Amino acid sequence: MKLEGSSLKGDFIKFIIPSIIAQWVFALYSMVDGIFVARGVSEAALTAVNISMPFTMALFSISILFAVGTSTIAAIFLGQKKVPKAGEIFTQNIIILIILSIIISILVWIFLDPIAKFLGATETNLTYVTEYIGTLGPFAFAFILSYSFETLIKTDGYPKLATLIVASGAVMNCILDYLFIMVLDMGVFGAAFATGLSQAIVIIFYVLHFLSTKSTIKFTRFKWDVLLIWRQIRLGTSSGITEISAGVTILLFNLTILQYLNENALVSYTIISYVNSIVIMSMVGIAQGFQPLVSYYYGQNRMERCRKLLHYGITAGAAASIAAVLICYFGAGAIVSLFLTDKSSGLYSYSITVFRIFSTSFVIAGFNVIISGYFTGIELPIPATLISLARGFVFILLSLWGLTAIMGGSGVWWAPVLSESLCLILTLVMLHRQGRLHGIKD
Repeated sequence: MKLEGSSLKGDFIKFIIPSIIAQWVFALYSMVDGIFVARGVSEAALTAVNISMPFTMALFSISILFAVGTSTIAAIFLGQKKVPKAGEIFTQNIIILIILSIIISILVWIFLDPIAKFLGATETNLTYVTEYIGTLGPFAFAFILSYSFETLIKTDGYPKLATLIVASGAVMNCILDYLFIMVLDMGVFGAAFATGLSQAIVIIFYVLHFLSTKSTIKFTRFKWDVLLIWRQIRLGTSSGITEISAGVTILLFNLTILQYLNENALVSYTIISYVNSIVIMSMVGIAQGFQPLVSYYYGQNRMERCRKLLHYGITAGAAASIAAVLICYFGAGAIVSLFLTDKSSGLYSYSITVFRIFSTSFVIAGFNVIISGYFTGIELPIPATLISLARGFVFILLSLWGLTAIMGGSGVWWAPVLSESLCLILTLVMLHRQGRLHGIKD
């Protein structure tokens, strides 16, 4: 099978590197929109793209919820040599996502203004927010299916192909952003249309792979299996929460910043949120990259290999976390200047200061995401979901509330450090409790 090579460490590297790159590319879609909008439209339009990010992340979270559950079960079936069953759950998953996409597009069309206001749109940027989300709405199918296909093509044993397809979509997005915003002056509509169109085009390449003779997992006839759908949801919930939590975090920060600071600080956070997405998606890339391998060996009951993969994952996460903090601290000025051209402004220096504070949380975040992903890979959805819920909702909300009460507006920037630290304690407790029972440690 393509999931089993001659070296476990080699397989781990082979799977996580394309997965990390693919996650970077997904994160860069919104970042590229932000750069072009900031330079081609206005700073108010830039904040509108940030306010809209929870919507796109909600689409991705729905996709990944089903994709990770499907990937886990399909990899287990492949490990058990039940290839037709893997095809059945794959096909059922795609049909479910198409149905959900249609429902979401209709809801966006009906409730566009309420959605924009719920996300935190102000009088200054409401028009931009509704224009951006309204343009993305019909492309819900593209966001949901492209992300799901990217995950499942790796389970099929083609991580490099997944990266190549995702990268081609990113290049298209950059070209279309430049054309629609800088050349044709289509503003925020152009940014959203470029993103949606590039996501839709790459779906063609994914479908061609699964229709080809080289794929192991194929489209096939299936009978609706409610129990299998529930199994997918249980296994994918933690990953879905991890994805949506990024959007919820942005929403909570936007609302808190508007309450304790001002709209200029919202510009600073917009820049920070783009980089934060890239860092967290790197950790998600490690978790999703080694998850098919973990599930494959779990299906064969070879837990010693699962344990080694966990150790590799934690090591990779630690290295990536340290690198991220160093890059963000010493490169803060260069990153901020991508969005703000006036280096003499107070907003520019303020953004650099708070960016460095926020980036301290990157040291811890990776461990929580990677260990949660491992629990999913060995069919332990409860601890995985608890970690994701705590990290994405409970601790960040408590940290924002507590630190702003004590420190005022400056507490906003320290909240992620406290939140990730609290979650790490919970993660280590879960790892210790589940360890001997499920073979996670010797």
